[in-house]
Amino acid sequence: MLNSLEELEELALEKKDLKRNSHEELRVCIGSSCAALNADVLLKDLKKEVKENGLEKRCKVKGVGCNGLCSEAIMVAHYHKEGDRESIYSFIDSSNTKDFIDTLNTNTPIKNKKCDKTKPFFTRQEKIVLENAGIVDPDDIDDYIAYGGYYAFYKALDDMTPQEVINEIKISGLRGRGGGGYPTGLKWDSVAKVDAPQKYIVCNGDEGDPGAFMDRAIMEADPHKIIEGMALAGYACGATKGYIYVRAEYPIAVQKLNKAIKQARKKGILGTQIANSGFSFDLEVRLGGGAFVCGEATALVTSIEGNRGNPRQKPPHLSDYGLWKSPTVLNNVETFANIAPIIKKGGEWFKSFGTEKSPGTKVFALTGHINNTGLVEVPMGITLRELIFEVGGGLPKGTKLKAIQTGGPSGGCIPIELLDTKVDYESLKEIGSIMGSGGLIVMDETSNMVEVARFFMDFCQSESCGKCVPCRVGTLELTQLLDKFIAKKATKSDYALLKNICEVVQDTSLCGLGQTAPNPVLSTIKYFEEEYLEGIIND
Repeated sequence: MLNSLEELEELALEKKDLKRNSHEELRVCIGSSCAALNADVLLKDLKKEVKENGLEKRCKVKGVGCNGLCSEAIMVAHYHKEGDRESIYSFIDSSNTKDFIDTLNTNTPIKNKKCDKTKPFFTRQEKIVLENAGIVDPDDIDDYIAYGGYYAFYKALDDMTPQEVINEIKISGLRGRGGGGYPTGLKWDSVAKVDAPQKYIVCNGDEGDPGAFMDRAIMEADPHKIIEGMALAGYACGATKGYIYVRAEYPIAVQKLNKAIKQARKKGILGTQIANSGFSFDLEVRLGGGAFVCGEATALVTSIEGNRGNPRQKPPHLSDYGLWKSPTVLNNVETFANIAPIIKKGGEWFKSFGTEKSPGTKVFALTGHINNTGLVEVPMGITLRELIFEVGGGLPKGTKLKAIQTGGPSGGCIPIELLDTKVDYESLKEIGSIMGSGGLIVMDETSNMVEVARFFMDFCQSESCGKCVPCRVGTLELTQLLDKFIAKKATKSDYALLKNICEVVQDTSLCGLGQTAPNPVLSTIKYFEEEYLEGIIND
């Protein structure tokens, strides 16, 4: 049991000393992308090889979260004590286990497997949310503590008032990373000011955007960081109970979170009278059935309550009438993962990254026609050109960029002419797209933009809860109209009708799903109108 900040610091120091005695580490990525290629087998084989060669005291082999470069899975990092340096190897499998033994014995890199860490993919990133990804063992709470974990939480309990915690989040300018971009400090403050016998903290891990896997990777790589962020939110807002809502299709994330919660309870980090502070807080994981609409706040809390995940009219907002009619803070995974670093290093430190109105960093999932598919964390304000052609490594040879889709089904398709647009909330909104939760799909010249719009509209139509007519009927009508353009059987009146229905669905739908569903259609009409006109029958 950790009953004070001093005890936490002593444990952290003890675990650091143990690491110093272990000269080296082999860190095997066991995130979903690498797990699909049997990373668990590789981990087991490496441990066996190290043991059989009598290198256990010198080198520790452990599983870690996503290193980011999913296009080169499986990835293994070799951490060298001397010089505190790390070599990263890609495209590794069980046939390479003896190569690592040779590397440990001779300090000679494995031929043709070592990543060039001077490439922009590595140098242009700024990791706050992902600072532990690829380093900390997600199954080991002591490993998290050794790297400074739970220090921010115990520091807050020891010498900060709840309002001081909220003020630091306000100073940071952190905005919700789930897509809405609402100031996190203001949200917390509104719940803290409500006098209620019960309050809740809810984490949205129900990532549903096609091509998005940011939250999944964070939950798999660093579950304790999410727990710490939620515990800090509970302390700041006066909440004693929290729920992490995760889609059931993320079994590795669910397993990591449940294990982390049990470990935190065992150490007294969750439970009653934490660190003898008088503050109590506990967490529970709830599984979602994969309904995209449950990414909407009111639908999500309704689902946690055991009901069908339908959204409701707002106001009242969750800050007054949330989970089980109690004041509720709801943020997404990435938002909570930013909290501990802000409390540890200060709001002003966080503001040193990003732009004035969009401070900090953003995690993106790069997918589509791009060389470096995977997970990246970059400062807000980076341009789309830099993100795609530097960090992302550009497109495969022989292909040319046509469009970038940001924001998932709620976002828009951005043409090559706007490549120098800054990636922040205001800039993306100005050109008809949104930040969203961080999915970014790159499309080359072979992409048909009407078909792209049809794909996202079909997704929204199938995911509509059906509660309101504009979304239920409008998305179906839009899908059928897009089919006519693809078949080149549309008329001029169909084109006018398409734009009109988009406006109606956008203006009259009940929740964010319907209100943003027309965005892919509207943005492709705006920037790729000629492809729609090609689908119209000549009179």
